[in-house]
Amino acid sequence: MSGIVIVGAGEAGTRAAFTLRETGYDGAIRLIGAETHLPYERPPLSKPSNGDVTMKAICSGEALLNAGITYLPGAEVTQLDVAGQSLTLSDGQLLGYSKLLLATGARPRKLSCLGAARALDFRTYDDAKTILDTINASRSVAIIGGGLIGMELAAMLRGKGLVVSVIEAAPKPLGRAVPLRFAAKMHTRHIEEGVNFYLGVGVSEILGDIVLLTNGAEVPADVVVAAIGVQPEISLAEKAGLAIGNGILTNPFLQTSDRHIFAAGDCAAVEQYGGGHARFESWRNARSQAETAARNMAGASDAFSAIPWFWTDQYDLGLQVAGLPQAHHQSVVRALPTGELAFYLDEGTLVAAAGLGIGNSVAKDIKLSEMLIAAGISPDPAALSDPTVNLKILLKSARAA
Repeated sequence: MSGIVIVGAGEAGTRAAFTLRETGYDGAIRLIGAETHLPYERPPLSKPSNGDVTMKAICSGEALLNAGITYLPGAEVTQLDVAGQSLTLSDGQLLGYSKLLLATGARPRKLSCLGAARALDFRTYDDAKTILDTINASRSVAIIGGGLIGMELAAMLRGKGLVVSVIEAAPKPLGRAVPLRFAAKMHTRHIEEGVNFYLGVGVSEILGDIVLLTNGAEVPADVVVAAIGVQPEISLAEKAGLAIGNGILTNPFLQTSDRHIFAAGDCAAVEQYGGGHARFESWRNARSQAETAARNMAGASDAFSAIPWFWTDQYDLGLQVAGLPQAHHQSVVRALPTGELAFYLDEGTLVAAAGLGIGNSVAKDIKLSEMLIAAGISPDPAALSDPTVNLKILLKSARAA
């Protein structure tokens, strides 16, 4: 049996399977998931509902059945034979394919300090459930890592009344993905909510109820969570001899170094216009790449060109970022009734936008900004900063031009 096989039943893999059917592909589709659950979304894991971990299903078992997608949960691929176009599963089952999509995602980075095994990971539904079950009998939590996931978790745990400490090796939290202006505002909000920060310092050892820092300080912690980022899951591709780097290397069409194999989502490093490869870790990216890869596996030739976008919710604040803001970009700030926007220009061209506000208040403006970025406009900075200038008018003008 051949057809298309998808390794990874997260957002990318599952979305690709359904997109194949939507494009009219009528061959066999097999979706292999490492976890035993039905496919689910990861973002809600850091936003529990009524004190419980939220598992938001991407699809139902009935939907998979109706689409003719064979789902293989709890399955591990032990070998990829590129020449023979086949996969071997841990139970000895051999699966042939005409096209293969690697949507293997990413795995948590591991701490290297003494006592690292005491720290809990935060990546899967089972990880989230373990953390919430553990903190029910706890008073204090130390989160190692002040990135998006660590800070979302800190906000959630403070909402439960726990003493929360964030330990970050960098001098400031949220420094890698969030524009400095908004990172500082969110950091301030966490301090106002009572989160303790230990910045510019590492961890030397994790003991029973203490995290010992490299500067000698001791952080009380009944529970320790490691949130120091993720690494692309490329082991299967690497053993098979596919080209890898910071991810599985693909061309703009998401095709790997083997023409029968594609990659999408957190594991994929996509060739960029102008050279190099880039890997993006976000829910939107996983969906967009999956849809492009699926169309191309079905016979299209679409280059992946979506604008990067991500969001985070912490306390009552919502942050959205479209594009890739850089330190050298000219930034233009627009005040909003419940927050503010920042636009980023590269030699006059709008290339990115970010917004921070109460709840979902910036969503509409960021969506319009995304359309403006896609239009490739070079707007008047004064118009961007003026809240009385409607972004829709700018977009209409750009489209008319």
